[in-house]
Amino acid sequence: MSLIKFLSSKTFFKQLGLAVVAIIVLSFILLKWLNISTNHADFQTVPNLTGKSISVAQIELEQNNLELKIQDSANFNPKYARFSVIEQDPKAGTKVKKDRKIYITLNPSGYRKMSVPDLKEQTFRQAKPTLEAIGFTIGKVTYVDNIGKDMVLKMTFEGKEIKPGAMLPKTSKIDLVLGNGNRPD
Repeated sequence: MSLIKFLSSKTFFKQLGLAVVAIIVLSFILLKWLNISTNHADFQTVPNLTGKSISVAQIELEQNNLELKIQDSANFNPKYARFSVIEQDPKAGTKVKKDRKIYITLNPSGYRKMSVPDLKEQTFRQAKPTLEAIGFTIGKVTYVDNIGKDMVLKMTFEGKEIKPGAMLPKTSKIDLVLGNGNRPD
């Protein structure tokens, strides 16, 4: 019975009222402190960096109180200048806080180098899709006397013979020397 008497007493209601007031005051102070310490509603707009050089991107980000971080370089894209920004995160126009890191992806200096496959004694029909799948293009096709019709005898790049495993830039034109099906004299 003493518990029921206590819960209905003036002292209990006084203490309960003081606890509610303390919680409200502490919540108000905490929310005000969070607004001040987190710069609530103080945003910077991320500029569009796509196609710009690293130095221009750095200057633009510094003017907007943002930090530049180079994430990586991707596959070469001929639509953009070398070492220019091809991607950014967060995207342009996004609202972010001051000193936020903006991650950029750069266009490399050129196509990456690919290994030339061993196509000797394969038919042109097999060699063409193999080279194209890697990223090379077929250049000039010449025929010489050899009993193997349309068989790859030699591969050249810029007039020089290349061996399997040689590293060439992607999209390089590889010239092929094929057999014409005639016996050599």
